[in-house]
Amino acid sequence: MSTKFIYFLTTMAAALFIYNLTIIDYDNPFEGDSFTAVVSGMIDAIAIVLLLILVQAKKIKEKSDQ
Repeated sequence: MSTKFIYFLTTMAAALFIYNLTIIDYDNPFEGDSFTAVVSGMIDAIAIVLLLILVQAKKIKEKSDQ
């Protein structure tokens, strides 16, 4: 998987995370569409962390192959 594609996926996950933050009703975050937005936001945050770990792992692998 190329690094550019990973950064593209990270950018898309960040955009979805920001979008989900705008949907949340902060008075009742666990009701209706707000709950869906909260769960989706958590999933986006986890995806971003995993993709950044993948980037770091690829960098470590490249250094160890040298």
